[in-house]
Amino acid sequence: DVQLVESGGGSVQAGGSLTLSCAASKYTNTSYCMGWFRQVPGKEREGVATIWSTTGSTHYSDSVKGRFTISRDNGKNSLYLQMSSLKAEDTAMYYCAASYRVFGLCSSADYAYDYWGQGTQVTVS
Repeated sequence: DVQLVESGGGSVQAGGSLTLSCAASKYTNTSYCMGWFRQVPGKEREGVATIWSTTGSTHYSDSVKGRFTISRDNGKNSLYLQMSSLKAEDTAMYYCAASYRVFGLCSSADYAYDYWGQGTQVTVS
């Protein structure tokens, strides 16, 4: 199994920036998808951004496109989410996730991911 640990959450003013990090224990395959998801109480979990380990191909939800950047460091088994121009509606618990199930592209659906971190809270006011 892959253990994921997020860090970097916190409180920030609207218009500010924040970078989230996710450290993975170890991947047993060189091809895997990684993603950032967020959830607000009472709402479904939303796929924010995904990245494929091999090609670096990324996908963003429309709500964060142009403001968030997902990146990875395969050598460090780490995933990042740079968030800028933050808005109040970005407030949520953010989770990183990973999956070995890759079918040509990385899914933004949470059911496609098998490994999850414990989450880190981001609050924008």
